[in-house]
Amino acid sequence: MTTRNLPAVGILLVAVALSAGCGSDDDGSPTATASVSSEAAPTGLPTPQAAPSADGATPPSVAAQGTTQRRPASPPPVVLPKRPASAPGAKQVVDAFRAAGLKVPRPKDRSVDCGPDGLGLGCSELMATDAVTVYVFPDETSASDIAETWGGQSYRRGAVVLNYLEAKTPAADRARYEKVLNGLR
Repeated sequence: MTTRNLPAVGILLVAVALSAGCGSDDDGSPTATASVSSEAAPTGLPTPQAAPSADGATPPSVAAQGTTQRRPASPPPVVLPKRPASAPGAKQVVDAFRAAGLKVPRPKDRSVDCGPDGLGLGCSELMATDAVTVYVFPDETSASDIAETWGGQSYRRGAVVLNYLEAKTPAADRARYEKVLNGLR
């Protein structure tokens, strides 16, 4: 071997040494320990936690792991705004329609649709039937804004809005529903 080849041999040895360390699947993280110890450890068993030191502090490796906080299984319940005391409730309006002999087939309380996960209209109560949908809003301004948005397909009295969009209620029958709503106190 000549002295000319000595630097080349040295570079090759360094390259081999580096590639031996860099070529493994070990990324240098604490979880990538020797494969023998990770295969020998049974799965499903809790990992031992280091005891706090004499001063009460938890060692950094345990503190870094921490505990996993679990989120609730379902979102918190939506709190709808209260309807004004002067406004009748949506169920009360539907009951008045029924008492007056008007059709209110398949009434469904859909108040949950008033909140952010539903239609997001900000209503307090919502009762849907196949003939008319009754919305009760927390104030007259909100009710007026929605009634204007729906144009001729709705009727508003105070904080209560009757919506005919999905119901396809004939125009001749709408006046009867509106008369009953106007008679409620």
